Amino acid sequence: MVSLYRNKPGLGHQILDRAPLGVAEQMVSETRLQDQIVYERQLRHAVEHVRSSLDIDQIFCSSAISLRQLLHADCAVIYRLSTAEASLPLCIVATDSRTMVPVLGLPQLQHRRFVEMLQYLGTAEYAVISNLDISNLNRCDLHPDWCIPWQQAGFSTALIAPWGGDRPQGLICLHQYGAAQPWQPFELEGLSQVASEMTLAVEQGDRYRHMQSCIEALTVEVREQAAQVRQAALFDSTLKRITDSVRDSLDEAQILQTAVRELALVLELGGCNAALYNLEQETSTIVYEYASASPAYCGRVAQMSDFSEIYDQLRQQVYFQFCSLSPNPERGRVSLLACPIFLDAAADEAQQEVLGDLWLVHHPEHVFNEFEIRLVQQVANQCAIAIRQTRLYRAARAQVDELRQLNRLKDEFLSTVSHELRTPIANVRMALRMLETTSLSDKQRKYIEILESESQREAALIDDLLDMQRLEAGSVPVQPQTIHLQSWITQLVQPFQGRIASRGQTLSLRVFPNTLRITSDVNILQRILAELLNNACKYTAADGHIQLTCTASPNQVDLSNGPSSTDVIPGTIRITVRNQAQIPPSELPHIFERFYRVPHADPWRQAGTGLGLALVQKLVTRLTGSIQADSYDGWTWFTVTLPLNILTESL
Repeated sequence: MVSLYRNKPGLGHQILDRAPLGVAEQMVSETRLQDQIVYERQLRHAVEHVRSSLDIDQIFCSSAISLRQLLHADCAVIYRLSTAEASLPLCIVATDSRTMVPVLGLPQLQHRRFVEMLQYLGTAEYAVISNLDISNLNRCDLHPDWCIPWQQAGFSTALIAPWGGDRPQGLICLHQYGAAQPWQPFELEGLSQVASEMTLAVEQGDRYRHMQSCIEALTVEVREQAAQVRQAALFDSTLKRITDSVRDSLDEAQILQTAVRELALVLELGGCNAALYNLEQETSTIVYEYASASPAYCGRVAQMSDFSEIYDQLRQQVYFQFCSLSPNPERGRVSLLACPIFLDAAADEAQQEVLGDLWLVHHPEHVFNEFEIRLVQQVANQCAIAIRQTRLYRAARAQVDELRQLNRLKDEFLSTVSHELRTPIANVRMALRMLETTSLSDKQRKYIEILESESQREAALIDDLLDMQRLEAGSVPVQPQTIHLQSWITQLVQPFQGRIASRGQTLSLRVFPNTLRITSDVNILQRILAELLNNACKYTAADGHIQLTCTASPNQVDLSNGPSSTDVIPGTIRITVRNQAQIPPSELPHIFERFYRVPHADPWRQAGTGLGLALVQKLVTRLTGSIQADSYDGWTWFTVTLPLNILTESL
């Protein structure tokens, strides 16, 4: 017959009467006391052993071993309800006195069996089931899933107690073989204490395991972020290297070669190639590739219409990656990324054209991530900028070559025409002089004077054109001479004095120092000053003032390398022609251009060739000098600065 006992701790703890004890009874009492003292020591050791670990499995094993030893059980089994899903079996930790290792093969119960056992226990903290016999199982109100494995294992008694506090998390089952030995009240209290300590230890272990899992997850996340940071740094350095390389290149092949090689190496690709489009012919030509194991495709031309599903997307500036369903006969199974080459920040629609594409080949399981795709897009954008720059440079070079050719033809034409015109103009002037020796009427003489003036103007234009041609060809030699600046300039301005006086203008001349000697090309210097004075007379109104100033700084010894240095810094001469006339600021940048004349700026209505200031600039450059024009407050300055070998001794 099955006997079922339900007890609570404290039952049987009745206080004994203080009646005198016999010797035998006293010995039994002392033996029990000593056993209880030994039990208390073992209980403390068991509790410390349970508390000593944060590993859940170790806690369960330690608790099972301690309970089996404390309660003198033959087998201890601890069930824990799985928290993952209600239908999963309970975890089992068991120790058998015959093996001292976890026992396998005991029932793994479903969640409903656990609930049934809790209902069976009710409010009791433990229950004892004795006289387990297969013939009596039908009289037990426990489910056979519990009792049959116990009986088959040879257990005769079972002590069952829940653990987990107010919210039970599992069951503790202690079993005995053969004749049942009753458990003492202090042993049952020890069971309750070990169950409480195990509950606390399991909660701490769960928190520790959760913390460890969080730490592991954070560690993995930190490692992933660190790997992403390293990858981003690697990609940034690669992009900078590619940008620096292609920015200064004007060779399309070199640009694409650099981009393809760097991408293949940094992304560890099996192959990478770049193609350029011919949108008029609807073709794509692979111009460069880098392949470690892939077959060579360089030079292949693809008709876009044959692969419209691919090139329609690329021409719409869309990248994509894919893996072919069937192996390619040449590449096999690979993963591909196609990225168009275009300017993503172009200012006009014409620059939004797709110039080509980049193809990246990887192993079939590889998926290009966001960082890799962004790198490829940035490299493609840099290639587009460099290619556009290269093509603009080629177009500009072609235009420059064409303009240079046109300029050469123009110079040849001017030179030829000028030479051809000199002879007829000379003949016309000679014929005019012959006519002047004959008797002419006043009207005829007036016409002769007009012809003489115009022919002289035409001859000046031809001479200016020829001089300009020689200066541009560099065929005008520089022949330096030593001159006394004060007396030379005084003689130079003499022909202008009458013209200036006839117009009511004034001319002031200032040379510092007045004993200065210089070495320069007299003819070129004379032409420069004559053109500037002529220009000042032409554009200065009546009663206006003209100033010619020359200042010089002598040669200096360079003392930067010490007092013993013998290096000489060349001297400079500054010639300034200043006149009362205003040139609009918008016209100043153009006054040294050929055939340019400031509109409405000639108060004397004098015709000019428009080559005077252009010739002056060329002549100053021939002497390795510079000229600058300024105009404000009703005055105009032309300042010529020349490096000269200046002799400082006086006459």
